[in-house]
Amino acid sequence: SLRPEVPAPSGLRGSGSDRGPAVTALTRSYVHGASSKPFLDTTIGDQFDHTVARHPEREALVVCHQDLRWTYAELKEQVDRLAAGLLALGLRPGERIGIWSPNNAEWIVTQYATAKAGLILVNINPAYRIAELEYAVNKVGCRALITATTFKSSDYLALLRTLAPELDAATPGALRSEKLPTLEIVIHLGEAEEPGMYRFAEVRDMGTADIRHIVEHFVTKIDNFLEGHVHGNLLLFVLLQKL
Repeated sequence: SLRPEVPAPSGLRGSGSDRGPAVTALTRSYVHGASSKPFLDTTIGDQFDHTVARHPEREALVVCHQDLRWTYAELKEQVDRLAAGLLALGLRPGERIGIWSPNNAEWIVTQYATAKAGLILVNINPAYRIAELEYAVNKVGCRALITATTFKSSDYLALLRTLAPELDAATPGALRSEKLPTLEIVIHLGEAEEPGMYRFAEVRDMGTADIRHIVEHFVTKIDNFLEGHVHGNLLLFVLLQKL
């Protein structure tokens, strides 16, 4: 592990022996397993794009219950469209977005799209009920939630409306919920219009060419802080403010 020794914040350092030794604050770290290969200082988005460039026509995703087969090039198109759409909604790098759904193609697209947009994906157990969903969303402070509509005996939208009845009168993207105070944006995987929610397909179509350009050239560099280079992220931040 990389553990640079830096002075602790003044509030953690005692002036007398009763406070104990100075506390060392960790600023960055990674774990390197038993391998001779060096740490890859690249993002998930970068690695995904490199794979697509090498094997664009190779089969990447097969979802039998959706009768779906995508090549890497086709998967990348879906990923980049969703990443741009999420940014178009006003989500910004570092914010948290939950996904509450069983396995499907949209789950995979969301995983890579959030990585490329610099968002923190929060995986919510599809078996969760109302109390567990409330705890998970509030614990991490999700600003957005992507949800399935139904699965087996679970009616996700009904459960969500029980928890946040304000959805019925809310404008999509502007939820103000008493029990879920951080949640503003709800995206569902169905095809029907639902009060207070966006459809996954419509979000995927929201990204403009300018936003997709940003996704391609800047957002995938979001964790360059590993080398101490933050200029790309600063430029990304400035560009996003102008959208």
